[in-house]
Amino acid sequence: MWRKIFYNLLYLGQPRWDTGLSPPELNEFIDQHQPGRALDLGCGTGTNVIMLAKHGWQANGVDFTPRAIAKARWKARQAAVQVNLRVADVSMPLPLDPPFDLILDIGCLHSLPVSIRPGYYSNLFRLLEEGGYYLLYAFTRTDDEQPGLSPKEIQYLSERINLLSRHDGKDTAVGRRSSWFTYQGKRQTYR
Repeated sequence: MWRKIFYNLLYLGQPRWDTGLSPPELNEFIDQHQPGRALDLGCGTGTNVIMLAKHGWQANGVDFTPRAIAKARWKARQAAVQVNLRVADVSMPLPLDPPFDLILDIGCLHSLPVSIRPGYYSNLFRLLEEGGYYLLYAFTRTDDEQPGLSPKEIQYLSERINLLSRHDGKDTAVGRRSSWFTYQGKRQTYR
C-alpha cells in the first residue's frame, strides 16, 4: 500500500526515470523485429507503449499507479495511437490473455520487494510466447544492497527462458550497476 501511495505522489510531478524517451536498446529491437503483440510491465506514463504502437505493434501496458496510467492515456490520445493500458499490479495475476511476442520491463522488476517477485515471474512465464522476447533493464547486485537483481535471480530467469545477451553498465543518475538483458521464451513447464 505504501508503495502505491509513494509512486502516485511521485507522478504528481515527473519522476527522474520518466524521460519521455525510449532507450536505444528498444529502438534497435523495433528496427530488427516485425511488429507483434507487446506488453510493457510497469509502463509508467506510456512512453515505450506509444513508441511500440507507432511502429505497428499491438501495444499493451500495465502499471499499478493510477496517476501514471491516466498520464499514459492522455499521451496516447495526443499521439493518436491505439494502446491498451491497465491499472494492475505486476506481482498479481494479470488480466491479460497470452501470448505476447515482446515483454518489456525497464526498471519495474528491480523495484519490487523480493517477497512479491514470484508473482511477477509467474505472469512473465505465462504471458511470454514461445520464441517471444523479454527485454529487461534492471539494477544488478552482488550482495544484499537493494534494489537490484541478485545473481540467483538472474540464474533463475536464465534456467527458464533463454538468455540471448547481457550488457552491463552503470546508471549514472543513481550510481548503480545495471544491465540490459535480452531473453527468449522456450517451450517447457515453468516452475
